[in-house]
Amino acid sequence: MKQRRETPADAHLWERLRLVEERVRRAVAARRAVDPDPDDPYRGRYLTPDGADRLLGAPGGLGLPALAPDAAPEGSVLGELADRFGLTPLETDLLLVVAAPDLDPRFEPLYGYLNDDLTRRRPTVGLALELCGLPTTSPARFRLAPDAPLVAGGLLRVTDPERPPLARVLAVPDRVTAHLLGNTAPDARLAGVLGTAHPDPTAAPQEARRAAAATAGGSRHVHLRSRGGDAEGLAAAALDAAGLGCLALDAGALAERPGEAAEQARVAALEARLTGAGVVLGPLEELPGEPAARTRLLRACCAALRGVPFFTYGYAVWAPEWSADTPLTLPVAAPGPERQAERWRRALEDAGDGASTADAPELARAVAAHRLDARQLLRAAGAATRAAVLDGRPVSAGDLRVAVRAQNGAGLARLARRVEPGVGWDDLVLPPPTHRRLRELALRARHREQVLGAWGMRPGGGRGRGVIALFAGESGTGKTMSAEVVAADLGMDLYVVDLSTVVDKYIGETEKNLERIFTEASAVNAVLLFDEADAIFGKRSEVKGAHDRHANIESAYLLQRMESFDGIAVLTTNLRANLDEAFTRRLDVVADFPMPDTGQRLALWERCLRSLPRADDLDLAFCADRFELAGGSIRACAVTAAYLAAEAEAPLTMRQVVTAVAQEYRKLGRLVLEGEFGPYTADVGQV
Repeated sequence: MKQRRETPADAHLWERLRLVEERVRRAVAARRAVDPDPDDPYRGRYLTPDGADRLLGAPGGLGLPALAPDAAPEGSVLGELADRFGLTPLETDLLLVVAAPDLDPRFEPLYGYLNDDLTRRRPTVGLALELCGLPTTSPARFRLAPDAPLVAGGLLRVTDPERPPLARVLAVPDRVTAHLLGNTAPDARLAGVLGTAHPDPTAAPQEARRAAAATAGGSRHVHLRSRGGDAEGLAAAALDAAGLGCLALDAGALAERPGEAAEQARVAALEARLTGAGVVLGPLEELPGEPAARTRLLRACCAALRGVPFFTYGYAVWAPEWSADTPLTLPVAAPGPERQAERWRRALEDAGDGASTADAPELARAVAAHRLDARQLLRAAGAATRAAVLDGRPVSAGDLRVAVRAQNGAGLARLARRVEPGVGWDDLVLPPPTHRRLRELALRARHREQVLGAWGMRPGGGRGRGVIALFAGESGTGKTMSAEVVAADLGMDLYVVDLSTVVDKYIGETEKNLERIFTEASAVNAVLLFDEADAIFGKRSEVKGAHDRHANIESAYLLQRMESFDGIAVLTTNLRANLDEAFTRRLDVVADFPMPDTGQRLALWERCLRSLPRADDLDLAFCADRFELAGGSIRACAVTAAYLAAEAEAPLTMRQVVTAVAQEYRKLGRLVLEGEFGPYTADVGQV
């Protein structure tokens, strides 16, 4: 028989298989000794009367002594498998007997001969017991019951359920055979759902050991609830601290095939036991959103993975109906500035840009407002490094911001309009108090993890770690542009919520739409903008009918949801008085946007027209002094005047500017008065 002798541990398997071969040899000899015609070519296909008499007169069994167990050498694949699955020596022997045809093809025809059925070339329950020296009446037959370690652990399959128990055929899954032969490739049935979990290199050792110790008893299931921290990285670090491998299941891939989740979880449990690993499943937010579907999937996974070190993670609190046993829940706090800088330093080193690691603290500050798990951080570091290498320079903060924004999923883009910021602080013309409020919003977003997390300044009542701001002012005073500037300063995208996709005439649907938006926004590094927010954040009123009652329920839901929000949101309104006072109390920053004064209007005119060629008669001071327009209207006038200049193929003139202003006045419903237009009144009279 062909053998492998790379190491004593490898040789042990073949030595044990040689014992099985010897027992089969003796069993064949015993059968031939009582066979009246051993050369009958049709043996195994029919039963003669004499053969029936011999069967009825036989005492049963082969009368062979049991296999003598031997001590497995250290590192033996068979010994490790027995330890991980809790197999007794008898169960190990049964496994070897069943696996023999997969390890050596000569066993197939021999088993067919012993079964007296040449078409059944695998061992039956009865034959497996006989080859282990046991009578079929032995209680050991229950070692092959569905709840026994061999079958429940997935090492053996009992097929042909329609046959009597002793005639049922036993088989070993291909993955178990491959493992016995030293193959470490994961089970092919996990293709598509098996991900990669990277241990958080900055996780505190005591934190990783505590999470590992939590899997030691009971169902061995631990739920890591992320509060901005890298829960997946902590789970992988905990398994590493326990000396275990990590098998990561992608929750999103499982959600795509919920009907196969139970089987894939059983395969994952077998793979974890074979390789000495734990299982990590998450994030739970990617599982089916429908409660019943999510419950079915999680209950199936928890049942299949019971007894295996098992971590789930996500922002959600574990619901009791998701599993038969309630897991131990551990919170995962967001990393502080120093730890975040260390994470970026290591990620950039792994990406191959060692020259940039000295600047890791500065680069980390550039994306301090972002929440990234280990996979996102490594992908962002790799993308930023490739962009820098392409230009032949070190990684910059801009590279990192672009790479971090690319980690956002498309979920929120289906619910809101994505705006990639293209403006900065220098593009704003605002009074100093408003400017300070915007800077305060940016610094709150950047340092919220340190203040609310590390320093414990988060108030009670279930308040999240989000930052909520209100921008109040007339139309065109720069509210939306300011939100874009803040997003640009944080290195984030701006998502503008389209109220037409939120408000629904059916009761309860508006709240569901908002919940989807808040949930997606919490998982995305972005600034969420509710334009014209008073449409959905209005005051509660006295209940005079069903409509008022449901409107108040909607407002009450928003109050609760905003408090638990973990993202960054900006509400804008033209009518601040229309907002409910309860919303105002929950705001972190309130910025008022007044109409610009003369000096600010002049600055706005200059900035809007700075790239255009100008005629000598252009008098922007006159425009700033006479025309009381908001910034948005000034920009509209500048664009209209630019079109007029392009048509004339000449530098921009004063007449073109005042013509554009007159058009804007009429659009706003204002009169063109000589007191405002002065000497240019006649030029615009026919506009």
